[in-house]
Amino acid sequence: MNENEEIQPGRILVLCALPYTNAVPHIGNIVGSHLPADIFARYCRLRGKETLFIGGADENGTPTEVATIELHVSPKQLTDALYLIHKKIYNWFWISYDNFSRTSTSTHHKTTQEFFSKIYENGYISEGVLSLPYCEHDKLFLPDRYVEGTCPYCQYSKARGDQCEQCTRLLDPDQLLKPRCKICGNTPIVKESKHLFLELEKLIPQLDEWIRSNKHWRIQVISLALGWIKEGLKRRCITRDLKWGVPVPLEGYKEKVLYVWFDAPIGYLSFTKEWAETNNMPEEWRNYWDLEKGKEAKIYNFIGKDNIPFHTIFWPAMIMAHGGLKLPYNVIGLQYCNYEGDKISKSRSWGIFCEKLPESGVDSDVWRYYLTYLIPETKDSDFKWEDFENRVNSEYVGNIGNFIHRTSTFVWKYLGGELPAVQLNKEESIVKEIFLTKKKIEELLDNVRLRDALTEILSLSDKGNRYFQENKPWELIKGSETDKEKCVHIIYVCTLLSISLSILLEPFIPKTSERILNQLNINFQEKWDSIGHPFSKVKHKINEPHVLFEKLTKEKVEMLKATVTKMTPLEEFLRKEKES
Repeated sequence: MNENEEIQPGRILVLCALPYTNAVPHIGNIVGSHLPADIFARYCRLRGKETLFIGGADENGTPTEVATIELHVSPKQLTDALYLIHKKIYNWFWISYDNFSRTSTSTHHKTTQEFFSKIYENGYISEGVLSLPYCEHDKLFLPDRYVEGTCPYCQYSKARGDQCEQCTRLLDPDQLLKPRCKICGNTPIVKESKHLFLELEKLIPQLDEWIRSNKHWRIQVISLALGWIKEGLKRRCITRDLKWGVPVPLEGYKEKVLYVWFDAPIGYLSFTKEWAETNNMPEEWRNYWDLEKGKEAKIYNFIGKDNIPFHTIFWPAMIMAHGGLKLPYNVIGLQYCNYEGDKISKSRSWGIFCEKLPESGVDSDVWRYYLTYLIPETKDSDFKWEDFENRVNSEYVGNIGNFIHRTSTFVWKYLGGELPAVQLNKEESIVKEIFLTKKKIEELLDNVRLRDALTEILSLSDKGNRYFQENKPWELIKGSETDKEKCVHIIYVCTLLSISLSILLEPFIPKTSERILNQLNINFQEKWDSIGHPFSKVKHKINEPHVLFEKLTKEKVEMLKATVTKMTPLEEFLRKEKES
């Protein structure tokens, strides 16, 4: 988005990348899509935009079917258990989905089959024969991501048969050097199988024009997308020799399912339809997706780096081939979040695993606050325990928490918990700062610059602490009547700033923001527009203050490390689910 561009009136559809439910999310998954999408959706709602936030679990295809072979359970048993775990984690983080659904639902299957049929009718699907890797040991055709080998481009030794995670290039299994079956490690043989293909090459001119027209996209997203166009797009296989997934609605192919990367992004559409149906507005989805009815709507996709090709090439090509639907307005492609200088790895139990966070005894907003700084907007980021402890204690507690607590306790202790109405001077420096910061925050969040926005809020809180310290209200309250009046004015301004900070912070730390406003006894209907304006015309009584921000001790951090860095095996989740 251009630096001076604002979110205009109209509907906003925020879409988050669909996590696979063959594993439990780690912090890289949270900062790579769910948290930034939630911050943006909450901000849009605060600005009064008609905002819909949609996500769901990607339950079909290879990852699920192979995991069930390894775990000796049915796909339904696995996906039922893991869907609940994912949902519990996102709820704990206060991720405010309007609908978090699943690709195994009947609505999704029906929508996907209709989508396929429309593309087929429009002439963008062809037939062909593939020579596919087949594992003689496991007696199964190996889907792309279950063939591993060396990338022919960057020599990464653990590249998958559909994409290299290191250089992000799209691959086919037969391009891998030294291919091996991910399940057993044996070298697969090659067998022929009849499949269907999306004719991507027919859509190159449209895709190229569309990508170049999106000048508000981040540079790295445009560069990656145009790089794939420049290399030339080949037709892409959209069917698989699997049993778990969306059956192909075409004679001769009904024993196959649609490729998970064909069916998964259609989830954005099917989950929107499901939301509309659940809310007894069956046609409301059209106001977000239909080219005519949703003319004013803007669609924002929040995805990780490895998903950029699918959301700038593959999914838009599907929409173009289908016709009549809106393309994404912005594809916010984020980079990777590492852990203590190395890539997060489930196999090595290296990272922070989210199923343990509710047991950590640390409020979700503390994690949200620090993880916001790790959102890899333009480059990879790195979780470090020392930085986590320092930022939480010096910024979250020592800056924001300190200012809000000292203000509210002063009102309670010295003013009997009441503030009279004060004639506010809008030219006063700290009041001007509130309005200036609000404008900066709007510009930054309109442009999805989330980390910079939080930094600006922190700077405003720091100015509040200096204002409180320099004016010494604890001395003024003991002085003359004039001094006492001045003290009341200063504390009123500090309370106004506390209220403004809590509203500005709401997208980032929603639970704490709500607690601050409750403590200050504030209940605005139009929160965002109230920032910086007088909060009462008569005496205002606050509620008794309590400590809302607590420091992390060294002992607490060590305990956290021991708790949240141990990954729970899937077998244990399944056992617990069976018992319950």
